[in-house]
Amino acid sequence: MLAVALVLGITAALLSKIWLQAQVAQPQIAEAAPRVDMGTVVLAAKSLRFGNRLSTRSLQEVEWPSKAIPKGAFTKISDVVNGKDRRVVLSSIEVNEPVLGWKITGPGQRASLSALISEGMKAVTIRVNDVLGVAGFVLPGEHVDIMLTRTEVQEAGDQEPIRKNVFTDVLLQNVRVLAVDQLADDRTEEPTPAKAVTIEVTTEQAQKLMLASSVGQLALALRSAGSTSGDASRRIAISNLNSSNSGPAKSSETAMVIVTREVTRSDYSVPRASQQLSN
Repeated sequence: MLAVALVLGITAALLSKIWLQAQVAQPQIAEAAPRVDMGTVVLAAKSLRFGNRLSTRSLQEVEWPSKAIPKGAFTKISDVVNGKDRRVVLSSIEVNEPVLGWKITGPGQRASLSALISEGMKAVTIRVNDVLGVAGFVLPGEHVDIMLTRTEVQEAGDQEPIRKNVFTDVLLQNVRVLAVDQLADDRTEEPTPAKAVTIEVTTEQAQKLMLASSVGQLALALRSAGSTSGDASRRIAISNLNSSNSGPAKSSETAMVIVTREVTRSDYSVPRASQQLSN
């Protein structure tokens, strides 16, 4: 019995060894990776800034998944640079960043400010100083609110003296800055005191700005990055400076009444009547 057990044990050990060696020698079948269709995309080979002329040395073609090619990208360098018509950078492009159509000019176009204006918009320049221009911290590509401070002279009555009211209104909100003085590079990081700021507005907003610049003083308020919502605002007069209520006035508390005498317009803020009185 011992001899039989010994023979069976040796036989089992040999069979186990042969089976393990066969498993090790058998090639492992790797899972087949999903097939990805590849294309090419033109990338920047070096940092490009506003006004830089594109050339074959500043561009490179890189393989890119076909389904992930950005909209407006170019697939060949020859589509960007053809050796005849020049193209210039409008918006800064970093190394290995895809070159998109809206970031460069068309064939033969110049890198002018008009190429940065969105369709249906206008560019208007307003004058500011080193303080009203947020001490030079407003840079191209950022968004600002524009405030108007003006003095209104009210006509004197029979027994009333001439009164002057000074107040500040929020004229426009969330306006994009195109250029500061002659600087239009949206990747610049060095603040510089500005004397003029060029902004992107609609035609009606441009009319308001031109009129406002002739009747009062314009100032800029820098918005936080990514802020697009309009904030509730109200007119602030000298009488409000000592008021503890800094929030927007409720529509149920006051109303604005406009009185025009010949060519002179006067704005009055009057309390609204309660619901009971109005009934």
